[in-house]
Amino acid sequence: MSADTSTLTERGPIRSWLTDMDGVLVHEGQAIPGAGEFLRRLTASGKPFLVLTNNSIYTRRDLSARLMALGLDVPAESIFTSALAAAAFLSDQRPEGTAYVIGEAGLTTALHEAGYVLTDLEPDYVVLGETRTYSFSQITRAVRLIERGARFVATNPDPIGPSAEGSMPATGAVAAMITRATGVAPYFVGKPNPLMMRTALNEVGGHSESTVMIGDRMDTDVVAGIEAGLRTLLVLSGVTAREEVDRFPYRPSLVLPSIADAIDLVS
Repeated sequence: MSADTSTLTERGPIRSWLTDMDGVLVHEGQAIPGAGEFLRRLTASGKPFLVLTNNSIYTRRDLSARLMALGLDVPAESIFTSALAAAAFLSDQRPEGTAYVIGEAGLTTALHEAGYVLTDLEPDYVVLGETRTYSFSQITRAVRLIERGARFVATNPDPIGPSAEGSMPATGAVAAMITRATGVAPYFVGKPNPLMMRTALNEVGGHSESTVMIGDRMDTDVVAGIEAGLRTLLVLSGVTAREEVDRFPYRPSLVLPSIADAIDLVS
C-alpha cells in the first residue's frame, strides 16, 4: 500500500474531516503522539471536522472534558457519538416517540434532547447502548418488550470494547443475546452503518466528495466511509495491522502509520 499522500487528494481539495477517536487520537487512555498537533492544525485551518465514536456512554461534553484531560482540545460540538446518531435516526423515523433504554447518560441525554420519552410501558423502541452495568433484569425486560412488539435498535455492533484491564463485552455481544432470545435482530445505527457518516456530514455541512474519514478499523471506519462515498485514511495505531489490510475486499484511499503522519495533509 503506497504512502503517497496524493491518493487522498487526487479527487480534489479536502474541505472537511471526520475522524474516529479510539485508536486514532487516543489509545488505552493515552493521547497518541501527534494527535494534539493534528487537531490544532485542523482548528487553525478553519475546516469543519467531527470526532466520531461508537461509544454511547458519554455525552459530547463528557468526552470533550476527557479528551482535554489528555491534552487534546476538541470542542463538544465537534464530537459526534453513536448515541447522537441513534437519537437523530429515531427522531426522524418516529418523532417524539417512546423508548425503553439500556444505556448510560450519553444515550439517555441524546434521546431526551430529541424529544423522546423514556419508559418501559409499551414503548415504540427498545434501544440498547453501551454501559458498564448491564443487568439481567434490564435484559429480561428488553426481551419481553420486544416479544410484545417493540422495535429493536442498538447504537453499535461492536462485540467487545477496550478497557485498561483488557477487552470487555460491548453492545454487539449483548444485542446478540437479546436476538437469540427473541429471534429479532436490532438495527445498528453506528459504524459501519453509513447512516452515521451521512448524519455526521450533515452536522459539518460537508459533502462526500470533499470529506475524508480517518479510522483504525477496516471493518467499521473504512467500510462505512467507503459506503458513504468518502475518501478513507487508515492509521495503523489501533486495531487493524498492515498485514491485515489486503484481506478485505475493499481498500482505503491511504494507509499511514499514525495520525502524526497525516498532519501535513491539513492545509
